[in-house]
Amino acid sequence: MRSCGIDFGTSNSTLGLADAAGVRLVPLEGAEVTLPSAVFWPTDGAPQFGRAAIAAYLERDEGRLMRALKSTLGSGLIAERTRVGARSVSFREVVARFLARMRAALPETTGAVVLGRPVHFVDDDPQADARAETVLAEIAREIGFDAVSFQYEPIAAALHHETRLSDEEIALIVDIGGGTSDVSLLRLGPARRAQPDRSADILGNDGIRLGGTDFDRMLSLAEALPHLGFGAATKGGTGTMPRHYYLDLATWHRINVIYARQTLTDLKALRHEIDRPELIDRFLRLIDGENGHALAMEVERAKIALSGAEAERLMLSPLCAAPNPVLRRTAAEAVLAPALARLEALILRVLAQAGLAPSQVDSVFLTGGSSRLPALTGLMTRLLPEARHSRGDDFGSVGTGLALEARRRHG
Repeated sequence: MRSCGIDFGTSNSTLGLADAAGVRLVPLEGAEVTLPSAVFWPTDGAPQFGRAAIAAYLERDEGRLMRALKSTLGSGLIAERTRVGARSVSFREVVARFLARMRAALPETTGAVVLGRPVHFVDDDPQADARAETVLAEIAREIGFDAVSFQYEPIAAALHHETRLSDEEIALIVDIGGGTSDVSLLRLGPARRAQPDRSADILGNDGIRLGGTDFDRMLSLAEALPHLGFGAATKGGTGTMPRHYYLDLATWHRINVIYARQTLTDLKALRHEIDRPELIDRFLRLIDGENGHALAMEVERAKIALSGAEAERLMLSPLCAAPNPVLRRTAAEAVLAPALARLEALILRVLAQAGLAPSQVDSVFLTGGSSRLPALTGLMTRLLPEARHSRGDDFGSVGTGLALEARRRHG
């Protein structure tokens, strides 16, 4: 039975095949092997996916854009429904449609799949974590896969990394994705690739629900949303604006909630209480234009730009008539410091699992779409200064490794 590997990511997804001819990522949108994990469901008609979905939203087509779909797994949101025109759809159906779109790129003879999964879909809740995997497995079978299994995403990335090695090494794999950060410590090498059981080579493995979308949320709350009233004083300085509207606006998979009629009613009432009504006016203008996702994209763009620049301007004016503040790398790194502290604790925890000192790690392999933050690479250099540092395909390493694992399991 022909097999494949699917990396269903929070921000981007890939699909890999490995056979006698080698391993490859399958084109999913034109010649592109990555498919942004986005669905645009028009008011009338069939849903669109990936870049086409984002383009439809930016072109002001009538409908709903949904991103960060993976974040709904393991939460009650997966069973909730969102309204599109005259009908409503569940987030489970949206995930199924997206994965079915990916499966359509495969040969009909492909019946087995190895799905990537984070070490923890949900932190500190084993039951919710198990539910997330169960739902994903059920969806995979519903869309036509006969054999469904899972591999941890950082271990899949390690299998890809291993194909480039000429000597044995102990490698720390750090996978910083859109929704989770996963770290694995493994013994890798050419002589180990053909071993049918690699469990003894896994020296440490852990993860947390923290990724690029969380970085975006933190930056949005700190740098963008105060211009729309987040943290603003009310009633002559005796109160502050409710937080939950802004938390929804800053969280990718919750953005559509702010378009509810009740939110509009609430904000209009709060306009009479806030000390600076113009801040609410900007928020109302954003809602009227359904620019919530556009705002999140702008924050994400600025965050990425800061990987190569000391400062970047946030263009808020076209979205809500707010000023265009300058976001500085030093300020962004201060905002993200608590997140980086959690990542540091995660890495040290994995080293402790293995009983190894940082000096005993031969190499560090960074992958994932959020792994290029200068503060993150600086953290890795500080923690493991003696290790060799390398990178893979930020968006393709996991999918490639899952294809290799699928070939090992299914031939």
